[in-house]
This record gives sequence, C-alpha cells and structure tokens, in this order.
Amino acid sequence: MAKRGKKYVEAAKLVDRAQAYGVQDAIELVKKTNTAKFDATVEVAFRLGVDPRKNDQQIRGAVVLPNGTGKTQRVLVFAKGEKAKEAEAAGADYVGDADYINKIQQGWFDFDVIVATPDMMGEVGKLGRVLGPKGLMPNPKTGTVSFDVDKAVKEIKAGKVEYRVDKAGNIHVPIGKVSFEDSKLVENFTTIFETLLKAKPAAAKGTYMKNVAVASTMGPGVKVDASSFGIK
Repeated sequence: MAKRGKKYVEAAKLVDRAQAYGVQDAIELVKKTNTAKFDATVEVAFRLGVDPRKNDQQIRGAVVLPNGTGKTQRVLVFAKGEKAKEAEAAGADYVGDADYINKIQQGWFDFDVIVATPDMMGEVGKLGRVLGPKGLMPNPKTGTVSFDVDKAVKEIKAGKVEYRVDKAGNIHVPIGKVSFEDSKLVENFTTIFETLLKAKPAAAKGTYMKNVAVASTMGPGVKVDASSFGIK
C-alpha cells in the first residue's frame, strides 16, 4: 500500500473505521478530515449487492443533483440545423458535427460531456473506440442521446451526474465540494441514494446496499449507516 502522508494519517484518526455514521455526521467528518488545500470534491461510493455481469443487474442512469456538483461541465453537442441552434441557445460550449468528429480523432478532449441527437449517432459511433474507454460515449439511458437538446444541455449545466455500476458492483458519484454547506451535501447525497434505491434490479438477491461511504478527494472514507434511511 502507498505510504500515507502525515496529514492523512492524523485525519484518519478522527474516523472510527468500524462505525457507520448518520449521513449528517458523516458529511461533517468528511469536511473535518479534508486535507487538501484546494476546494476538494466530496464523493459517495456505493458497494451494491448486484452481479454486473448479468444484463438484468446492470445499473446505469443519470440524475440532476439539487445543488449541483460545484463543477461546471463543458458540453459538446453533435447536432445539425435547428437542433444545433437550440444547443447553442441552451448554453452548450461546443456545437457541430463532422468538424468536431475530426478534432476528437486528432486527440482533442476539451469537454466533459457529449450530447448527440439520434440522427448523429451513426457518425458519433465511429468514435466509439476513443470515447468508450473514457466513458464519454453518449447514451440514451443517461439522456445524452436525445432530440431534446435544450433539456439535455440545461440539465448537465444544472448539475446532472451519471452513475454506472462497475465490474465489482461499485458506483462512485461526486456530490459537491467541501465548501458546500452541510445541508446541501446531505440533500445531494439523499438524491443519489434514493435514485439508486429505486434502480434496484428485481433480480438482485440479498443485501442491496452493502456499503456506503463518503470521502473528500484526498481524505479518508467515512462509512454511512444506510439503515438510518429506514432501509435494509
């Protein structure tokens, strides 16, 4: 294991690894144990009782956090004609078609999220090998393949986050910055928590929320007591 710095070691002493905290206490501890000099991101990690290898236990989607993430996402929209104008009016950072496909093929990645109208997916699909590994491929499940580009762009700008279960059954989602008020982080946490509860696959057996923890970018993880939300 990598050697931890003195600050991290001191911060970790404040966290009882064996204890699961109520969400309010957990958020307070995350702030207290933040060792970064910058405004660190607060992230929540879920370990779910699902088998991601099975199609009926895949969990993927997106949700708009009520208080945003504290990060402004740069949005690239692939659209033509009226839809391109709609994207520009909605506040997209880049709008185009073939010109941006060429730029990406040449290694340009100055954006965070791609939105594409369905009629553009034939062209955008050619970038699958480049965008796929980076998790940047537009997907109807996350609302990034849509003719409603106005809604798609505005939601992303308002603080929409994507979630996707990995091979080990984990999901990581940013819920804001250390500088956020506690209540705003709690509200964002509750939104993603409840969203994942509703996304529980019917085929999942046993304990669904196996482990929930919050942490700042360089701070220790703090376990959250899922039963404090009245669920098993």
